[in-house]
Amino acid sequence: MINSDNNKLEGGPLSGITVLDFSRVLAGPYCTMVLADLGARVIKVEKFGTGDDTRAFPPFISAESAYFMCFNRGKESIVLDIKSPRDRELLERLLNTSDVLVENFRPGVMDRLGYGPDRLAKTHPHLIYTSISGFGHSGPMSELPGYDMVVQAMGGVMSLTGWPGERPARVGTSFGDLGAALFGVICILSALYHYQQNINLWIQFLWSAGTE
Repeated sequence: MINSDNNKLEGGPLSGITVLDFSRVLAGPYCTMVLADLGARVIKVEKFGTGDDTRAFPPFISAESAYFMCFNRGKESIVLDIKSPRDRELLERLLNTSDVLVENFRPGVMDRLGYGPDRLAKTHPHLIYTSISGFGHSGPMSELPGYDMVVQAMGGVMSLTGWPGERPARVGTSFGDLGAALFGVICILSALYHYQQNINLWIQFLWSAGTE
């Protein structure tokens, strides 16, 4: 849980915060990477059998994907089989001790797994639930997969790159994914601050009530 002891902030401003990371590929992992850089403990939950998709992305250094290592540095990793009662019990214990959950599945996937935001809001109200998706959780395009190149094309930025008279070209950096990740970080930090402020108000209220 959130720790207000200033003596435990030596590892970074988010020391004492635990993040449960269900995300994969880029947008979600970059978001949680920044949180890890700020001192949070990030526990990455990977797919049973294969792990994160990017473990198979070249180039490889000593049989490890450089892409995966780049965006998952500073994290711990665990593989869970959500269909296994034993692993589901372990996941429940992780949820009990985590402050933040981050996922970037298609809308509805976490609900089908039994860990959607509506359910966790009831069973784990302390948890800050962060979902990063291509087209949001409502609207006519919400079910479509979101890829950075698709967003670049739909947003029109590809018309600004490439050579005159040639077809539009993709921007070299996946700035759509990275931008979504950073907006996710901003939202998480705001929610953590708001949560801490509410705790402080309760402490002040209880203290004043106890002194009357």
